[in-house]
Amino acid sequence: MDFGSDGLEQMYQEVILEASRARSGSEHFAPDLADENADAAGTSTFTATHEYCVTGQSHQFNPTCGDEVTLRVELTDGSDGKPTRIEKLTWDGHGCSISQASLSIMHDMVEGRTVDEAMHLSGLFHRLMESRGKGLDSDDEMDELDDAVAFQGASKFPMRIKCALLGWDAMKASVAQAMAHVRHGADGAATPAEDAADVAEPADSPTKEA
Repeated sequence: MDFGSDGLEQMYQEVILEASRARSGSEHFAPDLADENADAAGTSTFTATHEYCVTGQSHQFNPTCGDEVTLRVELTDGSDGKPTRIEKLTWDGHGCSISQASLSIMHDMVEGRTVDEAMHLSGLFHRLMESRGKGLDSDDEMDELDDAVAFQGASKFPMRIKCALLGWDAMKASVAQAMAHVRHGADGAATPAEDAADVAEPADSPTKEA
């Protein structure tokens, strides 16, 4: 189906509004997010749902817009010899419709995926947000992003880019934290997921820019 630029932009706006209302993956576990001391939420621990999972958590804050999120992941520990995957992803936060929609769409895209797959999608989304509204050159890569392509228009505005990336940065940081547990298991031996740890960035580096 061929949409004109105005029709495509309207469709993208509808996708963002719908996703921001759906809040897929949202749970209430960080009640003091709005408090000035809320960064403490990023240091708390939680128990994995399954014994074969390891956990990671990241708290991110965008002072420009006031968006804030605490995001938790549970990763499989690689004990079954299979690639480490995101078994569960949840988040608690508040902010503008762009940040909330991006979190909701990201949840649906990466939960159940392997870490490698999730980081690949994260890389594509970051490139989309650096495109200044042009999108990606590859139609296949745009298709991989699914509903996340709706943020193409937001990439024209630097302040909106930070909102859209908040959840993705929290996901990468929490995965990196969890992967540290995968790599340094109780017996100190390397796991099948060790190489995958290199695709995630260091944990808990809050999104704060002047």
